[in-house]
Amino acid sequence: MHLGQQNPVVDGLSLKELGDSVLVEIEPRRKGLPFLKHVEYRIVSKCFQIPVQRRYADFEVFHSLLLQKFIYRMVPPLPPKRILKGVLNSISDREFNDSRRRGLQRFMTLVIRHPVLAGDELVSIFLSASSADVQNMLRDAYKKTGDEYLTSQMNLHGKVYLPEDIQNHAATNREVIANIHSSFNKLRDVAERMAQRSRENSSDLLMFGKDLSELGSDTSDLPVNATMSKAWKTQRKSLVELSGEFGLLADKAAHQGSREEDEVVEKLNLLLEQLQSYKDLCNRHDSGVLLEHQRAFEKRSGPVATHLKYQNSFEQPESRLTQQENTIITMEMRRYFSLLCLHQETQLVFTYLPLVTSILGTFVHSQIQGHKEMGDVWGDLHPKLKDLFESANEASSRSSSQTHTSRGQKTCAIIGPAKPGQQI
Repeated sequence: MHLGQQNPVVDGLSLKELGDSVLVEIEPRRKGLPFLKHVEYRIVSKCFQIPVQRRYADFEVFHSLLLQKFIYRMVPPLPPKRILKGVLNSISDREFNDSRRRGLQRFMTLVIRHPVLAGDELVSIFLSASSADVQNMLRDAYKKTGDEYLTSQMNLHGKVYLPEDIQNHAATNREVIANIHSSFNKLRDVAERMAQRSRENSSDLLMFGKDLSELGSDTSDLPVNATMSKAWKTQRKSLVELSGEFGLLADKAAHQGSREEDEVVEKLNLLLEQLQSYKDLCNRHDSGVLLEHQRAFEKRSGPVATHLKYQNSFEQPESRLTQQENTIITMEMRRYFSLLCLHQETQLVFTYLPLVTSILGTFVHSQIQGHKEMGDVWGDLHPKLKDLFESANEASSRSSSQTHTSRGQKTCAIIGPAKPGQQI
């Protein structure tokens, strides 16, 4: 599963071939001293099938070495460190840990699905070695090989595989992907707001049901002569039962929010982080390889050339001249190798873009499912409300009839029985 197995400029990979999956979970118990406890993450890869425990510091070392070894590749970003450690409360702490876990999951997913990174020894060590010595093992593995350019079979032939107008292609692709990145950011923000509204709707429904329950549980005595007192007593008892229906609605709304977060927002975040890593790669290409090449060339044509005019000894200047020329040649080859890698990474980005169709389908399905579930509960609630109102009306009618009869009897008692021929 390597980009350079056939023609390095023609990417024949599909999404199915990007394959392996990885699961990152938070270990339930924190480890370390009571005042220095830390979170550990359990990682399981389908490829290695060996559960390993890693700290965030292990991820940092792994990420740093990937950037050093694969400076010409897309290396996904790590989630940020905690800024206000010790200030957050327990709820915020749980939210922070879950947010970081999601970020680490995305990071590992992009690494293990990368056609070049996935097959490297660093990844193998990180996903299979014991946790005790993993950082030293990672550093030793990097020291043995150096960066990708030193071991690649294409490092001497990068120019052969590239078209003459590669710079124009690279600039055009970069602009297109930057626009896609901006659009995806907007889509993700909207999806996040929708998920947040679902969670807020859940809280509101839960509070509504709680208020109904409190209202229905009120045992205050009602005025004896209140016309509607019996009807209200009947309604009040039913409100407690109705509050349970709103609790069910709250559960459905919360589930909808989680579904939108997990199935839509997370997938958009995955694509966004890949696009961000592509942007970072382009910046490294511009400010790294090209700048080093320019400096080496200036050093060759400037100070060294001037210095050679005033040297009496020819041995040292010739040696230095050869060294400078070798440096320029190496930088030139690195430049073409960097362009080749950038072209391959561009193809990989476009390989991922069809995921948008899948995400859109998931989004539509989640909305249909969520509205159906909520609609079913609302539909069950409607006949219960109808029965409640009918019962209240019957109680009100009986109360009104009894009151009218009672008033009539009192009137008769005051006036007395009518005499023969007397009109009342």
